[in-house]
This record gives sequence, structure tokens and C-alpha cells, in this order.
Amino acid sequence: MIPYGKQSLDEEDINEVVKVLKSDFLTTGPKIDEFEKKFADYAGSKYAVAVSSGTAALHLACLAAELKEEDEIITTPITFAASSNCALYCGAKPVFVDINEQGLIDENRIKEKITDKTKIIIPVHYSGLPCNMEKIKDMADKHKLIIIEDGCHSLGAKYKNSKIGSCKYSDMCVFSFHPVKHITTGEGGMITTNSKKLYDKLKILRTHGITKDPKEYMNKSDGPWYYEQQFLGYNYRITDIQSALGISQLKKLAKFVERRREIARMYDKAFKNNRYFDMPFEKEHAYSSYHLYPIKLKDGYKNKKKEIFSKMREKGLGVQVHFIPVYLQPYYRSLGYKKGSCPLAEDFYQKEISIPIYPSMTNKEVEYVIETIFGIFEGI
Repeated sequence: MIPYGKQSLDEEDINEVVKVLKSDFLTTGPKIDEFEKKFADYAGSKYAVAVSSGTAALHLACLAAELKEEDEIITTPITFAASSNCALYCGAKPVFVDINEQGLIDENRIKEKITDKTKIIIPVHYSGLPCNMEKIKDMADKHKLIIIEDGCHSLGAKYKNSKIGSCKYSDMCVFSFHPVKHITTGEGGMITTNSKKLYDKLKILRTHGITKDPKEYMNKSDGPWYYEQQFLGYNYRITDIQSALGISQLKKLAKFVERRREIARMYDKAFKNNRYFDMPFEKEHAYSSYHLYPIKLKDGYKNKKKEIFSKMREKGLGVQVHFIPVYLQPYYRSLGYKKGSCPLAEDFYQKEISIPIYPSMTNKEVEYVIETIFGIFEGI
């Protein structure tokens, strides 16, 4: 089976992890600070805070932005549930905006969903393709809203020559290091920001809301052992073991992204002008890092998606679908969200299939994917 995505690890990665296992610090040690500094340098942000997952990153970003009950966030339904669950964790309400033909939140539809309760916009750079951040930032500035970019698909991507994660157009940006992402730490995540205030808040919320910094104490210290819990925080820490792997993986990120783009160009060339499905495409402002290569079935094939998907799996292609619109999930339906609220997202879901793309994929495997896909469609 050729999966739609997988990790790419080598001996250097393994050796770096082993070094930490033999060291004095397995967690809360120096590798975490090193990973954060190197990640911030790569992304072009002032600060980075490493956490236990992309979901933890989203939750902490919302907490740092002081999202509260009765507040609303705006996001897309074509995403993993965590992009909106982070609002629910804070007692706030997710509001979904329909998408454009690329599967990204339609920035032209955001304005109609802004209310006096709206506090945050969470644009998702679906598949590794950046949203139109300039327009979203202009809108957010006009309404004094906070922007948290969900960059979990887009490490290595660029918007107008700025790397996703630089926070040039946002307050914070979050990433995931799950094994199918661009780099992995097993599980893990990162939040970047250029705000010292947000950075300090993220750091303390990551560790139970506790500080051991005497300069930050609210009360008089009882002695060298003293610490204070100043907020209701969480244990969202990452380990030194994971951070060592992340540092090693980060060195190879540029090669990983370039290989993903090479595979995408092979697909683009092979599938150009085919009569079965449409492919992803970049606009002038966007440089994709191709976390996914989503194909969209044309109308004549949309009603045959289950058959096509099953045949792809039977032929050894580990395809997947990204995503079922979040508000169609039973839990969201129980909260009152209704089918039909984002018709373009629902149509996208009925058409989308993610085909294999990852750095260690060989040209022979790419050719097999191409030949197999054409063979399946020609047989339908």
C-alpha cells in the first residue's frame, strides 16, 4: 500500500533521539528551547512555543487570545475538527464560512459572518496552500479581530514571499508535527508569534499556568523552591526527546518540501486536461508545500466516488478524503449546526480524494499512482 502520507526518518534522526535518551534531560530541558529558537529562525517569527500537538497549539492560542464564553470564532468547515474544537474548549462558538474552489476559506464571504461577538478568525491553509492573508488581515484590522493561522498543513509554504509562520499577517500561527506532516516529532506542535505578550502567556499556559520566575511573582517568595500558579493552564509540554527529533527533521525540511513539489509537478503534467478530475493549483500569492494533493472529481464522476475510492484502495493506493465538513459531524449536529449551511464545502467533500504524496515516495511509485488512477477511470 502506498499511503497518502508518511514520515521520512533517517539514521541522523535516530541518533539525535538516542543522544537525548542518554542525557540528563528527557523533558523540560535544553532541547526544547533549542527547537523553539531554530523553528522561529526558520519561520521568520520573533517567538515560537513548542507544545504536545497541533490541537494543543490551537487551544493555547485561543486561550492566549482570551477567547471566552459567548465569543465567536470564524473558520472553514473543510479542515480537521481541531480547528473549530479549540473554540468549543473555551466555551465559544465556531462559525463556519464557505470555501472557494481551492478548498480554502472564501475571504469574500467572511464579512457577512462577522458579528459583535466575533473575536478570532482562524484561516486554514488547507493542503499546504496559503489563504489570501492580506485580505483577511485587512478585514480583521477593520473589525479589531485576532487572526490565528492554522498552518498545520503548510510548513514550508509561502504567502507573497513570507513563510507561513512568520505571522506577518496574523497574531499567531500554529503547526502540527504528526507523522504525516512536513516534519514530525511523533506527536507535537508549535505556535509562532511576534508578540512578547502572547509569547509570555503561551509559555505559562503550556505548563499548568505555573511560573518559577521570581520577576513574575504576585506574592512574596517563600524560598528557592517557590512557584506560583497564576492561571488555569494545562500540561501541553513537548519533551526533549521529541524536540531532538524536530531539530533534526527541521534541517531536512527544505528538501522535503522540494520533493513534495517535484511529485506535484509530475502529477500536474500527467493529469493535465484530463476529463475525470481537477487538480490543485497555485495562485500568484501562494507557494504550496503540498501536504496533500487533493483531486476533485468532475460532476460526471462525483456520484461514483465510493466506487473510485474503493478501487484505488484495492489497487494499493492509500488514498484518503480531506475532509468531511466539520459541522456535519454528529457532535456538531447535536449543537444545532445544519446540513446545507456551506453548500460549496459539501460539494467539495463529495468530490475530493487525496492521493499519495510524501518525500520518500519514489518516481516509480508516482508512476504507478498515475497509471493506476487512469486505469481505474478508464474502466468505469
